[in-house]
Amino acid sequence: MEQVVAIILGGGRGERLYPLTKHRAKPALPLAGKYRLIDIPVSNCINSEVLKIFILTQFNSASLNHHISNTYRFSPFMRGFVEVLAAQQTPESPDWFQGTADAVRKTLWVMEPSRAEHYLILAGDHLYRMDYREFIREHIETGADVSISVLPVDEKRAEGFGLMKVDATRRVTEFREKPTGEALRSMRSDLTQFGFDAASSLEAPYLASMGIYLFSRKALLELLLEHPKHTDFGKHIIPGAIAGHHVRAYPFRGYWEDIGTIETFYHANLALVKQPRPAFSFYDAESPIYSRPRFLPPSKILDSVMVESMVCDGCILRGSRIVNSLVGIRSRMEAGSSLENTLMMGADFYQSEAERAADAAQGVPPIGIGDHTVIRNAIIDKNVRIGRGVKILNRDKIENAERETDGYWIRNGIVIVMKGAVIPDHTVI
Repeated sequence: MEQVVAIILGGGRGERLYPLTKHRAKPALPLAGKYRLIDIPVSNCINSEVLKIFILTQFNSASLNHHISNTYRFSPFMRGFVEVLAAQQTPESPDWFQGTADAVRKTLWVMEPSRAEHYLILAGDHLYRMDYREFIREHIETGADVSISVLPVDEKRAEGFGLMKVDATRRVTEFREKPTGEALRSMRSDLTQFGFDAASSLEAPYLASMGIYLFSRKALLELLLEHPKHTDFGKHIIPGAIAGHHVRAYPFRGYWEDIGTIETFYHANLALVKQPRPAFSFYDAESPIYSRPRFLPPSKILDSVMVESMVCDGCILRGSRIVNSLVGIRSRMEAGSSLENTLMMGADFYQSEAERAADAAQGVPPIGIGDHTVIRNAIIDKNVRIGRGVKILNRDKIENAERETDGYWIRNGIVIVMKGAVIPDHTVI
């Protein structure tokens, strides 16, 4: 594993996740009330003994940089590190990152001193648990130049992926990025050769790239430096590598989700509270997910009802009803308040009782949820102030609305209350 360097891509503008990405990069999105999305690939690396980790950032990276610097500090006696490489202009390269491959190309000069023989390319906005050691071992033993982690998908999802065909030895013979129509149907494969049963192969007959790539050092330098106009791995580098390099597929059989839209983010979070066994679980002692230690007190839950929900550290819930919801760190809910099918991200800091009383005296709701407020099917971002008697229900079943001046958006029928928004008493959404 000392021969491997991991490169985690921080992602682009995250427009499909707006307004959650208004002030943060996609990998900085809160997850499960106390983690960040970036914790997933970094934890997978640590659990796989891949301890040389670069994170490439460009858009809205302040929150992400702050989290990384306060979380991942390896022992000085280890040979590992987690280092942020932000996009920068240089005399040789006056432009910002133009794509995933371009980001790696422009930072190679920083990573070269690590003398890695293999480069593991990861995304910072995927939810999954994977031990990369077997993936790396197979890559080395087969003498592959490029290995791609893949999973089977059905036709409905296939259009959003890079799809490939392989031969009997798992060598990739064809790769198409997000094909449609007849081009899509031509990519159907018999996946029984990967150990999937015939029924599963018929149900999900497409072999999709997970955006997890492993390159030998020689192949990566050739593909990036000899083709300077190739800016993206899926669109340019991988299709161009098939003809002249040994490109292999590695099957993945676990849970994996691309957190690319409000809808997938919302459902991936709420799926964590499902019982008895959610598709992805943080309760795995063998492969823990690491995050920033905050040293918060236990949550205080007073005269409240909870059904299939999770409450994180440092919360104070008084006389509340919480159903199929996730309550993030430092959250406060007052008497008679109710959450249903809601992701509440919590707060970055505590307010003292004096500060809360001063806010109330000025007619400003304190941070948290006021009494007799009812919220359903919503995402409540951090540091939100929701007053008394508020109803966030989307009773008119509006699919999409942009009400940024009022502090909220609606996407796919989900109400998103923006970070730091103030929702006055008795507001109805």
